[in-house]
Amino acid sequence: MHTAIYPGSFDPVTRGHLDIIERAAKTTDKLIVAVLNNGAKNSLFSVEERVKMLEEETKDIPNVEIRSFNGLLVEFAAQCDAHVIIRGLRAITDFEYELQMAQTNRVLNHNIDTLFLTADLKYSYVSSSTVKEVARFGGDISSFVTPNIANYVMKKFTIHSESK
Repeated sequence: MHTAIYPGSFDPVTRGHLDIIERAAKTTDKLIVAVLNNGAKNSLFSVEERVKMLEEETKDIPNVEIRSFNGLLVEFAAQCDAHVIIRGLRAITDFEYELQMAQTNRVLNHNIDTLFLTADLKYSYVSSSTVKEVARFGGDISSFVTPNIANYVMKKFTIHSESK
């Protein structure tokens, strides 16, 4: 069985992420969507919330599993017996960073390769940061995220504004 990993923060998961997940799932027997638990990053959602959102959004894709991890991605991949890391590319600037990471990962574990999937043009500008910025100012995020995720995001910003 071939296993691949699609890692990310997914804070929140966007339509672009979901497009990569759907396409990557068609290329492998099992796709593990790996949610990074990075304490150094100031995330809007907890890792548990991000895992839950991804589970809800991918429930109809049978070969997708959602897991969280911390530490080195190549170590997590080895624990999962995955030999492929999937990364999405929106622009050339993504490629420069991702190429450097892929080469570093290859040095750390020569048994793991990275495959790049280019973003669908309709999502090439979408990022989690953009979603949060638009939502923070009360903008319409429906073209960036699913209705379910939009509800989570708007609820989170309502809670934040009420606590101030």
